[in-house]
Amino acid sequence: MSNLELSATASTPHVISDGDAGILEMRGDSYPENSFEFFAPIVEWVQNHLKTPDSSLRLDLHLLYLNTSSVRAMMDIFDLLEDAHDDSHAVAVQWFYDEDNERIAELAEEFKEDCSFPFDILPNPA
Repeated sequence: MSNLELSATASTPHVISDGDAGILEMRGDSYPENSFEFFAPIVEWVQNHLKTPDSSLRLDLHLLYLNTSSVRAMMDIFDLLEDAHDDSHAVAVQWFYDEDNERIAELAEEFKEDCSFPFDILPNPA
């Protein structure tokens, strides 16, 4: 499976995947003008990755800010992870946050409440 890499911009996070390791990482702010367009290849990559039998996926998030449409897109990704978890795939989220940014930690907590798969909210390592 091919890997995905999207360079960060002022309004979009850096996205990088490692299909062999089963890791997808997003790092930065997310407030693209067109969230559907930005997140479409990410959603497609997740769907394709999870089609492989016995595939696992860990989503590592280092997101500092998400606008409303980015939150919706993340909900779609978490729905894919939930479906994969229900199908016995090993999926997990690790959401790292800056301890000075309580708002993003609260957002992560809201997402976690709706997920039955492992979902850790961790302070950024120093």
